[in-house]
Amino acid sequence: MPPQDSQLTIIIPAYNEAASLPQLLHELLPFAQLKNFKVIIVNDGSKDDTRAVLERSTTLSENISIINHKVNRGYGGALKSGINKARTQYCITIDADGQHSLSDIDRLLNTIKETNADLVIGSRKGNSESGYYREFGKTILRWVAKLLMPLKIYDINSGIKIYDTKLAQKYIQICPDSMAFSDVITLTFVYQRNLVLEIPVTINQRKAGKSTIGMRTAFETLIEIINIVVLFNPLRIFLPLSFIFILASIIWEVPIFLSGQGVSIGALLGFMTGIIFFLLGLIAEQLGNIRRLNINENIPPKSINS
Repeated sequence: MPPQDSQLTIIIPAYNEAASLPQLLHELLPFAQLKNFKVIIVNDGSKDDTRAVLERSTTLSENISIINHKVNRGYGGALKSGINKARTQYCITIDADGQHSLSDIDRLLNTIKETNADLVIGSRKGNSESGYYREFGKTILRWVAKLLMPLKIYDINSGIKIYDTKLAQKYIQICPDSMAFSDVITLTFVYQRNLVLEIPVTINQRKAGKSTIGMRTAFETLIEIINIVVLFNPLRIFLPLSFIFILASIIWEVPIFLSGQGVSIGALLGFMTGIIFFLLGLIAEQLGNIRRLNINENIPPKSINS
């Protein structure tokens, strides 16, 4: 009986993960071989022995492909390379540090097939794998995202997600190369009215290596969240700003006008600032419409109607 065509590609970005990869590959490659899953590992310009470890692994399984970046492009840049190379109906991203369980790959695949979803996120809610400061940073980012948009997803920056491959390949063109990739691509699926679901997953402790996520990553992610909101719903930002400045200028001006002192320069400045924000919002809305049309070109009808 001939083997069935593979439905899933497992994509793993790796930067200086030579210490973690041997154990991960020892478990992953037999699993992928048994399930007939493809594996793409992106060596993102590592400075340790990551490339050598990966080159040895290609002799162990025909299902694995290696992409080597000459220089470090960032977490998002590595995922973009892997997603672009995927040729299966679905692709799933996991981390190279061994924190994700292989059993969750099956669970996410079954969920996206049974529900006909476009993106299924593995939620880490309830897991305590992060320190206090990282959890606090994630909470702030979730709060800002929900403030700027209607969002029911808890773990928008989870590293384990399964995608409709064709949709992911369209959307990554507007995603950053940084760690903010996880947040931005989730928000893009949500804004594009795709079916996005979330199921709980288990998180294991990092067995080796060191995380590179810090305060700079959180700040970059915050900026990228604002950027994606400006792209898809700019009036969500510009209209409140316009209203605040116009209302403040009116409150400032009323007592001055009633006292017979005419129009205050400060009130006039605030009013004009509010008008400028309103006009900027309209301009940003038109520019966003153009970019969104480019994103939606050639997306399969099933995905558009989901």
